[in-house]
Amino acid sequence: MIKVLLVDDQDILLEGLKLILGKEEGIKICGTAGNGKKAYEACKWNRPHVILMDIKMPMVNGVEATKMIKKDFPDVKVIVLTTFNDDEYIYDALKNGASGYLLKDASPSEIAAAVRTVHNGGALIQSEIAVKVINKFSELAQSNPKSHRDSRAELLTEREIEICRLLAEGKNNKEISDMLYLSEGTVKNHITKILVKLDLRDRTQLAVFTIKNNL
Repeated sequence: MIKVLLVDDQDILLEGLKLILGKEEGIKICGTAGNGKKAYEACKWNRPHVILMDIKMPMVNGVEATKMIKKDFPDVKVIVLTTFNDDEYIYDALKNGASGYLLKDASPSEIAAAVRTVHNGGALIQSEIAVKVINKFSELAQSNPKSHRDSRAELLTEREIEICRLLAEGKNNKEISDMLYLSEGTVKNHITKILVKLDLRDRTQLAVFTIKNNL
């Protein structure tokens, strides 16, 4: 049973999420919270597996709450609930340990699938927002010291880093191959090798890894 904590300062959204996820087999709502501070406290008592976390909330916002929770409860997975224009917040939330983000207008099936994905170790990143997040990363990359990177990033070649960047922008294999003048098969082989090197499961995890580590 996947225990889910819902965090949002809008009661109507909390009730909607409870209704949606309450019908899903294998998912149980273990609590709700109206701000990041209460979400942190709820982690102590409710021990959720996954948190659906709003970004903009009073007292402690979703970005800071994610940082606090991942520090003291590293096994808890956080999905950030966002709107299309929250790219700076999304960047910071991913940097603080969120497993990905979900648009607030996502369908019920997408929300349930997202909970299961992150619970199983996957990550969420949607291509329509990825470009905006990567642009933010580009602006801030120089102010984020290389020493803050995950040490696994040092295993990558320059070519592999190029592919990671394009993948994180939402490009598919065909687009990457056209931009780097490689065959699609070569791109696919590169991505497979990168995933093995970094011990990552799929392209979405790799996209989040790329953003978090300013590749």
